Amino acid sequence: MRILHTMLRVGHLDRSIAFYTEILGMQLLRRTDYPEGRFTLAFVGYAPEAEGCVLELTHNWDCSAYNLGNGYGHIALAVTDAAAACAEIKKRGGKVVREAGPMKHGKTIIAFVEDPDGYKVELIQTQSRA
Repeated sequence: MRILHTMLRVGHLDRSIAFYTEILGMQLLRRTDYPEGRFTLAFVGYAPEAEGCVLELTHNWDCSAYNLGNGYGHIALAVTDAAAACAEIKKRGGKVVREAGPMKHGKTIIAFVEDPDGYKVELIQTQSRA
């Protein structure tokens, strides 16, 4: 078994696709409209679905916003330099909500950004900077 994807409901699909592709550098892998069900699915990721876990962005045509609730945590991405990643994300128009620095009660360098629907994305620095 392996994890295939994580699904996020999004209010404005094109805006969300732009965030994940233009700001976080993922690729749009596929997009399918389901007119009978009034929804669209778009899959984005860093590798083809057969090779890695991806995100499924679900847009229900009759809903423009969702209450995220308090059960959702975040998506995590590995980066080699969290501060540089934050700078690049800001340069591309993304919203950094926690600058790069050590995690509370630990040494791992992390940062957080927020997508257009309010979902948090954690950046985890995986290598020491020289």
